[in-house]
Amino acid sequence: MKKLSYLLLIFAFAQVHAQKDFQGMAVYESKTQPPKFEGMRAGNRDITPEMQKSMEERMKQMLEKTFILNFDKTASIYKEEEKLETPGQQGGFRVMVSSMMGGGGTFYKDVKAKSYTVDKEFMGKEFLVVDSLPKLNWKLEQETKQIGGYNCFKATAVKEASKTDFRNFRPKNNDKKDEAKKTSGETKTNFEDNFEIPKEITVTAWYTPEIPVNQGPENYWGLPGLILEVNDGKTVILCSKIVLNAKDKVEIKPSKKGKVVSQKEYDETVIKKMEEFREMSRGRTSGAAMPIGG
Repeated sequence: MKKLSYLLLIFAFAQVHAQKDFQGMAVYESKTQPPKFEGMRAGNRDITPEMQKSMEERMKQMLEKTFILNFDKTASIYKEEEKLETPGQQGGFRVMVSSMMGGGGTFYKDVKAKSYTVDKEFMGKEFLVVDSLPKLNWKLEQETKQIGGYNCFKATAVKEASKTDFRNFRPKNNDKKDEAKKTSGETKTNFEDNFEIPKEITVTAWYTPEIPVNQGPENYWGLPGLILEVNDGKTVILCSKIVLNAKDKVEIKPSKKGKVVSQKEYDETVIKKMEEFREMSRGRTSGAAMPIGG
């Protein structure tokens, strides 16, 4: 009897130790539908079909990224996979769009404390955004599918669209404006006049209870299992690889570089700069505001 009790105690200790040291890694492929530049202007310049094709191809490449999520039971870090830049990728257009998307950085989530920390670079300045995790009211569905051999369940939620995330730009309904342009003879518009950011976005997520952690890509969390796919109608983030309890552990901790600000303070800074860019692109300063060259 004593021997059985001892074995049960050892087993329980081993289980607790295993949970404490549990760690996983998930690779995500993120793809965003690029905007169309047909019939637009860049500052004082018309966008020709050749320029349109080139810009859309560059935008497509910039909006296809690979991210790594390292996670344990309570925390995670989500970071873009580092890749070597090919010649010409650091042109003005790329830098401008990258800045509007908030730059790179490491997204740290602590689901136990319900907080996040992310280092961002915007217009040459470094910020450390520290705030509370957004709480989504997930609706759990019965629909299932398999992703990478894992059984996943569907969940949906409606969230407020960030005004500082370039990926949230949606085409405007320009039917009435098109009629007005035909009447006036005007055919070209500036880029920002054709797009708007909605107030809310519907998100569809797929999570697997087979990996019972309250984690997911970016700032997504709050489901009874690891989120393997997210689709907001414009951006799809899909898990392509999972490794559990690898021999080499990763240190999961927040970044400490940059000026500490709240999400609201960071958004206000970005929106102010975007407004300045909008004024420039409308021709209130000399030259084209949107760089076209590589």
